[in-house]
Amino acid sequence: MAESGVMAIGSVAEAIAWQADHAEQSGAQGTARVIRALIPVLESDTAVGRRMANWQGLTLEDAMPLRIAGGLHSLHLAGEEDRLGDIYAGLITDQGQVDALVGETVETFDYRLLPWLDRPPQTNVAGRSAMVMAALLWLGEHIAPRFELNEIGASAGINTMMGRFAFDLGGVTTGPSLSSLRIAPDWRGSPPPSKKVEIVGAKGCDVAPIDLTDLAQAERLRAYIWPEASERMARLDTAIAMAERAPPELVRQDAADFVTERLAAEQQDGVTRVLFHTVMWQYLPEATRDAITAAMEAAGANAAPERPLAWIMSETNRETFKQECRVRYWPGGAEWTMLAESHPHGTWVEWLV
Repeated sequence: MAESGVMAIGSVAEAIAWQADHAEQSGAQGTARVIRALIPVLESDTAVGRRMANWQGLTLEDAMPLRIAGGLHSLHLAGEEDRLGDIYAGLITDQGQVDALVGETVETFDYRLLPWLDRPPQTNVAGRSAMVMAALLWLGEHIAPRFELNEIGASAGINTMMGRFAFDLGGVTTGPSLSSLRIAPDWRGSPPPSKKVEIVGAKGCDVAPIDLTDLAQAERLRAYIWPEASERMARLDTAIAMAERAPPELVRQDAADFVTERLAAEQQDGVTRVLFHTVMWQYLPEATRDAITAAMEAAGANAAPERPLAWIMSETNRETFKQECRVRYWPGGAEWTMLAESHPHGTWVEWLV
């Protein structure tokens, strides 16, 4: 992915401005204004401002601006700062007014907001499963169309449950037709292959998995959803209901350890083992990314037609603000193939092959 402009970011303020631009490009105007209002907070006499201003690490890779944005949204959801709702709803659009309101909120709730900086956001967007399912349809034309799914950075495991979703991808339907969770993005370009696929199993890992059946954890997940995204919030509520009936299979584990363990597990003949992830690769240390890549390539070298291996990566291009879905598979297609681009939350998908 092209990242030259992003790599040129040299300050925390520039990183916050980039994150605000990303939200704006994604249609979240109010959230963009709230994030942009964090820039003057850097100069404030608050614990939040000092910690942001002296952030140690890669500000964007750490998603630092989105951490505190989640904390602010949580105050609105809890009814503790109703004025933020006017910003999210577009009733307050003057950036100076927004700056003042957000600044006051940070001062008032300084030590309530501070812990939100301790860990990255977990967005777990169900709409991103559209790209993964489309990739499975494409893979079904090249290798075994029965799949064992393994997700890293699974968060609450919403996309680990994608085998229970109904999909309409440019007129190509798949998944259980009576599912309560339907994924039907605005489709651009040709439809994906109309191929029958079967998901025989799915497992996910995360270093800090979220239990959707725990009220406090579910509320935290809601806070990370941008308030303009009402459809995403509705899908989250549906996914919570799904998890209450049958929770996704999740483990608390380092991503590289999980991949190594899954690759070593016995694999059924006629089933393609798939590693997939959506908007999490940036959060992994370089050494972890390298370890996963080496493990996948080594396993791919030993893959057989009766036991194929595939890797689906749907990650952010920080220059275009789009998600890009790429696929590798073994044996036979070890180079990356770019299949599609999409809105960051899967609102639309453009098929490229």
